[in-house]
Amino acid sequence: MNRPAVVSAAEWQDAREALLRKEKELTHALDRLAAERRRLPMTPLTKPYLFTAPDGTTTTLTGLFDGKRQLVIYHFMREPDDPHVCGGCSTFTDNLADHTAEHLAARDTRLILVSRAPQDEIEPLRRRMGWTVPWYSSFGSDFSDDLGLGGMFGLSVLLRDGDDVFRTYFTSGRGVDRLRLDFNLLDLTPYGRQEAWEDSPDGWPQTPTMQWLRPHDEYGSN
Repeated sequence: MNRPAVVSAAEWQDAREALLRKEKELTHALDRLAAERRRLPMTPLTKPYLFTAPDGTTTTLTGLFDGKRQLVIYHFMREPDDPHVCGGCSTFTDNLADHTAEHLAARDTRLILVSRAPQDEIEPLRRRMGWTVPWYSSFGSDFSDDLGLGGMFGLSVLLRDGDDVFRTYFTSGRGVDRLRLDFNLLDLTPYGRQEAWEDSPDGWPQTPTMQWLRPHDEYGSN
């Protein structure tokens, strides 16, 4: 088993403090980036999109906000007539805590999932996974295409001012995976995520990137 170097407690403390100085620098840089993000311009969304809610009712874009001022949408990769369950989207959703909604609501913000598949293809997966985050269908609308998603994943932030809705932010790829608790915790460990892209010492365990991710009820299966 390859392991980090073993040193005295004093040497470990010196190394930890040196890394902490860099961590603090990064924290301040992220604060500056967040401040810049809050100053991004926004663009209006004016098309009359329709969505199907988890209870089967139809709602509008403003209805997705459920009266809130801000909306965070995770665009979950579930396509019509496609039984494939995206491991990345599934594990991202697993990382959403049960009471995230209440904390976001305290800041007039709502978090939802949106997919292009119809509700009758979304609901069985939601029940199987035990997810409680509201999951809407944009089936039959151009919503995902107009936002540049196509069939891919991503995260959009919208702002509502009365009946006017604006898109203020979007991220995908690494911008999304940095929001995940599991990845952030693994990044604190000696072996990290154990993926091929990581800069790790020789002999550290590594497997092809993202290939270990799967729906939580499939771990341990062949």
